[in-house]
Amino acid sequence: MVRTNRLAQALLFVLVCIGAVISLYPLLWMLASSFKPEKLIFADKSLLIRQFTLDNYVKGFKGIGGNTYLDYLRNTFILVIPVVFANLLSCSMTGYAFARLQFFGKRVFFVLMLLTMMLPMHASLIPRYILFNKLGWINTFKPMIVPHFLAIASFFVFLFVQFMRGIPRELDHAATVDGCDPVAIYWRIILPLSTPALLTTAIFTFIWTYDDFFSQLIYLNDPRKFTIALALRQYTEAYELSAFGTLFAMSAVSLLPVMIFFISCQKYLVQGIVTTGLKG
Repeated sequence: MVRTNRLAQALLFVLVCIGAVISLYPLLWMLASSFKPEKLIFADKSLLIRQFTLDNYVKGFKGIGGNTYLDYLRNTFILVIPVVFANLLSCSMTGYAFARLQFFGKRVFFVLMLLTMMLPMHASLIPRYILFNKLGWINTFKPMIVPHFLAIASFFVFLFVQFMRGIPRELDHAATVDGCDPVAIYWRIILPLSTPALLTTAIFTFIWTYDDFFSQLIYLNDPRKFTIALALRQYTEAYELSAFGTLFAMSAVSLLPVMIFFISCQKYLVQGIVTTGLKG
């Protein structure tokens, strides 16, 4: 039995490794192709780099139309950082209200909030565009930042609700005896204890906003305000679909912030998901 179990585990390990290699092959091929001359990218589809060059990276960092890659990276973080802060603040406050406070229509509002999770983003795209256009926010970052201060990310609100429901209410009673009001309880007690949920929200918000293409395509039309997601498309359009080497090089560089952020916060992400799943 022991030998059979070990054989099964070894076979499973081999299958998992094969699956991982198959899944990572496109990424590895893109990385290898970024170091190849343009003419060899599709002529030699292996992972071997027979003619090494850094021209694709040099060309990519120079950017397009006077805008360098660092300009696009700066614009990306100008967008991402406020969105992360807005989600952490608004979603945690809304989750605290649903989880700990009593107010008229609480269940109805909670159900409505859950229903918004099922509403496709495209269903409200045109009304939102008309609204932001009348406000004069088109071609700015405001349409992608300001709404997040109103807790529009229902998934994260639900995450905070589930997590905060598991925090003992005796802490609230003890804080009330000490003279704390609901705001003080949220800020001094509930929020510090919700660190796993806060980190989970920050990680997902960072990744989803960083990778978002559709919203940025809709609201931004000035190349000087383009983010990395929009800039990558520019590399092929500017060179008549012949700059795949530059596109692959800048795509590889664009993955670095996400990978660094995810790897450094991975243990907190797992902890947040597990503890949130256990509380209810």
